[in-house]
Amino acid sequence: MATTALATADILADLGPFALESGGRLPAVRLAYETWGELDEDGGNAVLVLHALTGDSHVTGPAGEGHPTAGWWQSMVGPGAPIDTDRFFVVAPNVLGGCQGSTGPASTAPDGRPWGSRFPLLTVRDQVAAELRLADLLGVDRWALVIGASMGGLRVLEWAASAPDRVEAFAAIATCAQTGGDQIAGFHTQLNAILADPRYRDGDYYDAADGDGPHVGLGIARQIAHQTYRSAAELDERFGRIPQGAEDPLEGGRFAVQSYLDHHGDKLARRFDANTYVALTRSMITHDLGRDRGGVEAALAQVTARALVVAVDSDRLFTPAQSERVAAGVPGAGPVRYVRSAHGHDGFLIEEDQVGRLVTEFLREGARRR
Repeated sequence: MATTALATADILADLGPFALESGGRLPAVRLAYETWGELDEDGGNAVLVLHALTGDSHVTGPAGEGHPTAGWWQSMVGPGAPIDTDRFFVVAPNVLGGCQGSTGPASTAPDGRPWGSRFPLLTVRDQVAAELRLADLLGVDRWALVIGASMGGLRVLEWAASAPDRVEAFAAIATCAQTGGDQIAGFHTQLNAILADPRYRDGDYYDAADGDGPHVGLGIARQIAHQTYRSAAELDERFGRIPQGAEDPLEGGRFAVQSYLDHHGDKLARRFDANTYVALTRSMITHDLGRDRGGVEAALAQVTARALVVAVDSDRLFTPAQSERVAAGVPGAGPVRYVRSAHGHDGFLIEEDQVGRLVTEFLREGARRR
């Protein structure tokens, strides 16, 4: 195994061939990651941060080459932050299947062409297995904390179930142990928006001219998703039935909320890969902590790590009831801690002070127990 430093501060870890849960195989796997802080001699200060669907390894720090925007969780990670990089060695990988440096559908296959439609089905369990290899490479035997929200939270829980001896504590934020019918339905419509785009070409579009890729389908998928990221109350209060600028809806113009969704769809289509969106969404559809473990409750009961379970009270993507199920099932979890927000699922990003306080208190409690 080898690592190569990049000018972007990303590092590429080559993890070798990889057998997948579905029976597929990747002949070579690479994960891109960033680190902050220094690993203690006893290795006891390592923290793993896991990103959501369209996130990446750039958790904190300024924009730069390869990362056109500043870190996505700046308030949470850094010197003096709740996850204090003066104290902790923080690792943030780009998920297996991603498009920000890790092996994914846009990566080059052994024949020199992008994987495209040939990329195999990935599960959350596969993604965590790759991160386990990364931990081995970094010399991290046990994480002081594994933390993530949304899709990242799925991997947090899978870490706790797959490698209980390697997770001292975890924070699972706005997430679930098993995706339900409503979530699968929402993910399905997003997938169909991409698959139905004629420019998707069954996933083999990488040699298309600029502007001739499946941008429309990816943008619509993002619009569908974004409705679940925000609460109905917020959209009504913020936009209501206000027209967009001088546009008249009775003459074919848009309401402001339509323009808002158009903006977010276009924004994602300019920076993200459609095949990656498909691969990662499918991994969320198949997420089930209880698979081959006797069911969800049996799997949760075997988790040994100390746990912080956080829900956003207005979340309609990963509902509070799903967080309550996790907290009730994990022996080391206290009651669910709530982020109070009008913003819905995105509250885990927007309500920085609330999330930061919860994580700070959790880490302090762990320090007192040592």
